[in-house]
Amino acid sequence: MNYIGSKVRLLPFLEHSIKSVLTERLEEQVFCDLFAGTGAVGRYFKPKCKAIISNDLEYYSYVLNRNYVGNSKLINVSDKLEELDKLTGIEGFVFRNYSRGGHGDRNYFTDQNAKRIDVIRQQIESWKSTQEIDEDIYFFLLASLLESADKVANTASVYGAYLKHIKKSAQQDLTLKPATFDIAKNNSKVYQSDANELIKKISGDILYLDPPYNARQYGSNYHLLNTIASYQSFDPKGVTGLPVYNKSGYCSKATVVQSFEDLIANAKFEYVFLSYNNEGLMMHSQILSIMEKYGEVQLKTQAYQRFKADKTENRNHKATETLEYLFCLQKS
Repeated sequence: MNYIGSKVRLLPFLEHSIKSVLTERLEEQVFCDLFAGTGAVGRYFKPKCKAIISNDLEYYSYVLNRNYVGNSKLINVSDKLEELDKLTGIEGFVFRNYSRGGHGDRNYFTDQNAKRIDVIRQQIESWKSTQEIDEDIYFFLLASLLESADKVANTASVYGAYLKHIKKSAQQDLTLKPATFDIAKNNSKVYQSDANELIKKISGDILYLDPPYNARQYGSNYHLLNTIASYQSFDPKGVTGLPVYNKSGYCSKATVVQSFEDLIANAKFEYVFLSYNNEGLMMHSQILSIMEKYGEVQLKTQAYQRFKADKTENRNHKATETLEYLFCLQKS
């Protein structure tokens, strides 16, 4: 998924930087990804660490991480995927509210793909309610649907708005592709919780922090993934069909510094790594001032191409290079 703040291209940098700070072997560490997003970091470190703790406030993120991080044993669901892919679409909640043919006149999906999302989502829920599938398979199928639906979404990569005309990728028929996960022996845990509340209840060795950098709320930018994942009826608001969504204290200049300091103070981890860039709400002097209260701090940097919207549909969105900062704290 083309995701705001994705660390996919920075994963080797993160691993190298973390290993350079550790005094123990990475394989012996419990690694916590507290703002997990699509789970790229947790998935990467899953086979490399003793255990993973994954968390995010958004439900779509929980679904993805429950599959990619939480699932560790081989499952065989090729028959279920085949059955889902053959279903005939129905006019359900997504069609009615997020396609041009529905009464909301919103253009997030073609009518056909919206109907496909509805019928697949309802069938997955039916299998769960009749106990035909267990939780591992349930979240595997849900994650597969979320990622497959995202591939044909008629957006500029985020769901804050839809495009007026159907772009080429959104014209393709939705095909359900498996969200294949790594088999691992470690005992990982996945949460959907406020980070500042969860930090009081967990402990480990490595705490990796990738909070929102700016005022963009993930609950609004990815609201439709939450809607598909939870599939609860509500009255969509406004032109874009927003539900009531979570708001993070890390997206407000008035609250971000206090939220961050509380988090560091309550962290029961020896090593804390914070990803931040040069365009964030917190000044680097503020970050260093807080972290230095709790131990020794190092700073590592890496230049990379920042997240950008779909270039073919938004020609004014040009790729620009930004600087990623990794603040490394060893708590004393």
